[in-house]
Amino acid sequence: MNSPTGAFFALVRRDVRLAYRRRGEILHPLMFFVVAVSLFVLATDPDPLFLRKIAAASLWVAALFATLLTLDSMFRQDFADDFLAQLLLSPHPAAVLVLAKVFAHWLVSGAPLLIAAPLFAAMLNLPWHACPELLLSLLLGTPAMSLLGALGSALTLAARHSGALLALLVLPLYIPILIFGSGAVRAAISGLDAGGEMAWLGAILLLALALTPAGIVAALRVSLH
Repeated sequence: MNSPTGAFFALVRRDVRLAYRRRGEILHPLMFFVVAVSLFVLATDPDPLFLRKIAAASLWVAALFATLLTLDSMFRQDFADDFLAQLLLSPHPAAVLVLAKVFAHWLVSGAPLLIAAPLFAAMLNLPWHACPELLLSLLLGTPAMSLLGALGSALTLAARHSGALLALLVLPLYIPILIFGSGAVRAAISGLDAGGEMAWLGAILLLALALTPAGIVAALRVSLH
């Protein structure tokens, strides 16, 4: 951990190992995604054409709430055992360490959704030619949701019963990602070019990468005092 890069990957490995020891952190968002998509299928008209129409919205709404489910725990355990305070006192840039925790969160909560998405896309009669756009939109959108969610999690870290407050803070920030993500999949289903929606998702991700780390660090410092 002599270099920021080494510290980054060491922290990612630590957080991923801890998540695998607490398997619920991996299973909860994935199971929520599975249940939510399955309920969409069971509760709506089973007509294949209708399922195709709602496929993009169903998959993206399920992914959004599955991500939201994990945000409150992103920093809470480290806050409780004072590891977070030691992390911010590290000689390495705090923004790099925060990005490591966000990346670990995405590996645990976002990456499994990408793996499961094609299977549930088939349940919703999503055409196979639209699957690349679905996966690319999730690949761009879920890390952005983790970054924005980390900011909300840091802001509410010291609050009691922060779940509802966290949702109120984060959901408005997720709306553009939901719109462009589902829009990209709908365009692909219709045989249209989804490049515009993908460009917006990429821009949101780059903007989140540039702006949120400093805000997360500042919010964590406030929560620790």
